[in-house]
Amino acid sequence: MSLKKYNALIIDDHPLIADAYKSAFNYIAQENKEVSFEIELAVDCDSAYTIIKSHASEERKIDIVFLDISLPPSKDGTILSGEDLGLKINKLLPGTKIIVSTTFNDNYRVHSIFKSINPDGFLVKNDITPQELVQAIKDVLNDPPYYSKTITKLLRNQVSNEFLLDDIDRRILYELSIGTKTKALPVVVPLSIAGIEKRKRLLKITFDINGTDDRDLILAAREKGFI
Repeated sequence: MSLKKYNALIIDDHPLIADAYKSAFNYIAQENKEVSFEIELAVDCDSAYTIIKSHASEERKIDIVFLDISLPPSKDGTILSGEDLGLKINKLLPGTKIIVSTTFNDNYRVHSIFKSINPDGFLVKNDITPQELVQAIKDVLNDPPYYSKTITKLLRNQVSNEFLLDDIDRRILYELSIGTKTKALPVVVPLSIAGIEKRKRLLKITFDINGTDDRDLILAAREKGFI
């Protein structure tokens, strides 16, 4: 009987949630003695990216990742959320199975994550039960994808929604949310002032914002989980 060893990474800044993931991995290992999990934990973008880069440089695979979308940005501001981390994982460790876990159940946000990361599993935290976590891990490792009930419902109800914010849109929203003035944005965004203003107008149309105040745009973007 050969032991199948999996490397697992939990990226979440909520201790109770992280413990629930660990318990699910341990339950599967106890249930099936032919399986074991080596589990690492990261609580922010910086520590997660350090682990990801370390595995990539040493050519050590990570088999499965639980990825929280709402994480504090990296100290240098280059990784804004779990969504950016997911893109890094797909690039540096393309064989890794990603289970996205989020509190967002907004169709726009969910659709955006599907388009950018294309995760092997997608859970809304309010749906999570111990049994569901175990099933999600098993399905994603053996026969992905796995979607929790809210995600399944959103996918079923989705008509032809091609809504997607790109990296530049998200960067503009993030910078505005931390108080960066529009005139200073060309330093961090590869666009002219005119180009940035055009993006902002399109974002306001997308989020159904009337008026010129950026605060309403920031509030709407935060509500939908983009910042």
